[in-house]
Amino acid sequence: MNLSLELLAAAGDVKGGEAATFWILAPIAVLGALGMVWARNAVHSALFLVISMLCLGVFYVLQAGPFIGMVQIIVYTGAIMMLFLFVLMLVGRDSSDSLIETLRGQRMVAILLGVGLSLLMGIALYRALGDSDPKGLTEANAAGNVTGLARLIFTKYVYVFEVTSALLITAAVGAMILAHIQKSPEEKISQPERMLKRFLPGNYPAPKPGPGVFSTSDSVATPARLPDGTPSDRSISKILPTRELTSADVAPKGTEK
Repeated sequence: MNLSLELLAAAGDVKGGEAATFWILAPIAVLGALGMVWARNAVHSALFLVISMLCLGVFYVLQAGPFIGMVQIIVYTGAIMMLFLFVLMLVGRDSSDSLIETLRGQRMVAILLGVGLSLLMGIALYRALGDSDPKGLTEANAAGNVTGLARLIFTKYVYVFEVTSALLITAAVGAMILAHIQKSPEEKISQPERMLKRFLPGNYPAPKPGPGVFSTSDSVATPARLPDGTPSDRSISKILPTRELTSADVAPKGTEK
């Protein structure tokens, strides 16, 4: 109990190391939050949010809340956000959302809800930072912060905890279903069909010759020579300038020095 009281007392005493950590990580957390909102790429937005969550977990630990700090880092940052990133990469990060509203007025409703949420969060912060007397905090932390939280979660709030777990599992299963692509047997191409498709008219069945093959230079800009001695334009990338061939380059095979 004495240890818990000391931790609670330390939470209200901002010392030099805690203040320095706050002033270092607070701008990073704010920049990460702004980058999450302003980033056009969904993957970049998720990575910015990961930065903000990591900083928030460190803040929880500094405020004598090791359990919620580790949950913030391990569960939210390490599990949920990584699952979100995997779904984005599997579904496709280049797919652009349609700007046409499927429901009229949904942008206005979203703006109003965002303003209302901001007001609620501002009022909650104003009351939390003001003079408040928490009820039952000392009794809950009498046996320690982690022990007190575990006792409340698995006794008084066990049904809420199980419902939240079911929601998270449902979200994970839904993400896997969205990311899973199953092809019908008719869409699968067998190996003999692939082979026949390569030899259809207009296709080139053999691999293209690499740059510098059968030539006197190993430059990537030197075209390969065909069996009749003529250069092959397909052996050089279109973005590279073609190297001027010399008489030695176009000489028949076996006559090079």
